[in-house]
Amino acid sequence: MKLQLITYLVTWLTPCIVLAQSLELPRSTPESQGVASAKILDFIKTADRDVKSMHSVMIMRHGHVVAEAWWAPESAKKPHILWSLSKSFTSTAVGLAVAEGKLSIDDPVLKFFPGDAPAKPSANLKAMRIRDLLTMNTGHQDELEWREKKHWAKAFLAHPVPHKPGTHFRYNTPATYMLSAIVQKVTGVTVLDYLKPRLFKPLGIADPKWETSPQGISIGGYGLYLRTEDIAKLGQLYLQKGRWNEKQILPESWVEQATSKQVSNGSDPTKDWDQGYGFQFWRCRHNAYRGDGKDGQFCIVLPEQDAVVAITAKTGNMQAQLNIVWDKLLPAFGETKMAENPIERGKLIQAIGQLKASR
Repeated sequence: MKLQLITYLVTWLTPCIVLAQSLELPRSTPESQGVASAKILDFIKTADRDVKSMHSVMIMRHGHVVAEAWWAPESAKKPHILWSLSKSFTSTAVGLAVAEGKLSIDDPVLKFFPGDAPAKPSANLKAMRIRDLLTMNTGHQDELEWREKKHWAKAFLAHPVPHKPGTHFRYNTPATYMLSAIVQKVTGVTVLDYLKPRLFKPLGIADPKWETSPQGISIGGYGLYLRTEDIAKLGQLYLQKGRWNEKQILPESWVEQATSKQVSNGSDPTKDWDQGYGFQFWRCRHNAYRGDGKDGQFCIVLPEQDAVVAITAKTGNMQAQLNIVWDKLLPAFGETKMAENPIERGKLIQAIGQLKASR
């Protein structure tokens, strides 16, 4: 009887264990993926010294996690607030809805809110499209102060639109909320619930949390809580042009549109906030792109290096944080596999184990 029970449990549990393992990203030594442990250590030490305060980092190369660190009391299993990095997930939901034929990015925004529009909408409001929400080109001069409003969509539509949509870049979190509201209009579920079977489950992202508006709509522009590895998974999905485990779960065409320069947002070649904007993704220097959020939440994708860097933090200088990635980490990516270096790798592991967040 005991043998039968043991056999049953092994038969039943083994697939569950294998499934659980398969949902984690594969791990490798840095050198096996062409990355020097010593250079990662230099990056970790510099970030620890100069960023106040780092919370976590995960570095991926060729589809493998080669380094991961948490500054105590942060941890691998602890969800972290993403702030505006949430926007890139909302963009992904829009891309999936487009692929399912539920909407077009050239649909006018007012099409989805017939009962919430002003009595006499302006010509610019009538001209506003989903594309303009995606690219932060709604035509607003000032971002709406919306958090104290009773009805967020009505407040957005009542806000003055002095510029022709598509001609004036203005970072605009309420615009992302409207994207979330539109997805909910056409699917009947929140963006959170819409993404669960289409994105979160395939990528093995467990128990995501997303705050909602007074109308029960996922906020879209912020409010999502995920683990560092979940951030890295989104980056890897985009790096792989929407493919995951040999399955195309997000159209490659959407990935290319969302991460390419759709609009200009500045001209300073030294600033990562002046390199252009896609569909809720920022272009970066070094032909990279990223999702990012307040206080230093980053999902950085480096196509030329076949790498992803996920970071959480609480810092007031996000440009300095990115500069450390470019100055210290970018040169670490070699072209070929390196000889294993257990001494330097041991130093890296020891340093990671001693990290503590400054508060």
